[in-house]
Amino acid sequence: MSTRGCVIVTGADLASQALDLLTGFDVVYAGKTPQEADLIALCRRHDPVAIIVRYGQVGAAVMDAAPSLRVISKHGSGTDTIDKVAAATRGIEVRAAVGANAAAVAEQALALLLACAKSVVHLNERMHAGHWDKATHKSVELNGRTIGLVGLGAIGQRFARMCDAMGMRVLGHDPFAQNLPTFIETVDLPTLWRESDAISLHCPLTAENRHLVNAQTLAACKRGVILVNTARGGLIDEAALLQAVHSGQVASAGLDSFAVEPMTAPHPFHGEPRIILSPHIGGVTADAYIHMGVGAARNVLAVLNPAAQPA
Repeated sequence: MSTRGCVIVTGADLASQALDLLTGFDVVYAGKTPQEADLIALCRRHDPVAIIVRYGQVGAAVMDAAPSLRVISKHGSGTDTIDKVAAATRGIEVRAAVGANAAAVAEQALALLLACAKSVVHLNERMHAGHWDKATHKSVELNGRTIGLVGLGAIGQRFARMCDAMGMRVLGHDPFAQNLPTFIETVDLPTLWRESDAISLHCPLTAENRHLVNAQTLAACKRGVILVNTARGGLIDEAALLQAVHSGQVASAGLDSFAVEPMTAPHPFHGEPRIILSPHIGGVTADAYIHMGVGAARNVLAVLNPAAQPA
């Protein structure tokens, strides 16, 4: 029997290193694709003191089913699946494992940027079909080009270092970022849209920035811009992006997150060769799985037993 209470994980597993930190708690798993009704039922049955959020939404109804709930801890950095207003009004802390998956997501952003600039997917398909396009194909050289980053948290700054190392000029926009390295030029959004050869999104999704990338902002960009999104799908108006790709205003896009996940099939992006897709796996590596689990567990302990935390 637990002496410390129950922790519900909205997923099917948690890294063993995280479970070691939660010794003494009853850890209950909600499964791979928990729905609200599942979470409500589990909360009523177990009355958790903490919820570690991997998948699904945690809203007011889930919180109300758990009167002992004190902390909701995100297995990762994005907390848009948690109703933070509802949590605040109920005295429940919301924590994120900030930076735990920064290396993994930044690497995915770089992979998508390079895949777009170098036509990796298209050329691979052509080669497998027996073609040799050396005489007709020209890739984009990123050295000397300008990359615009929207969001300069742990992931954005790590990606910025990668781009700087490749000889790119790095523009960044983040009203909350402080003590930035000198190679990042902070600019307003109109300047970022206007001057960037490639744009990468690294900001959280909020009510204010939903569809930040839309028909108007895409029209303000350089013709032939590359767009990368490893943040949240809701940042992009997907219909506007598809139209911009078809018109050539956007040369190519590399996307790891989408407005609806899992992506429904058929989807308008399917079959579009200039849009490279990955199933929101930027932070899904063996190392990040451990880092995010440990970070989430530590955040639970920091709220439930702050006196035991190292100074």
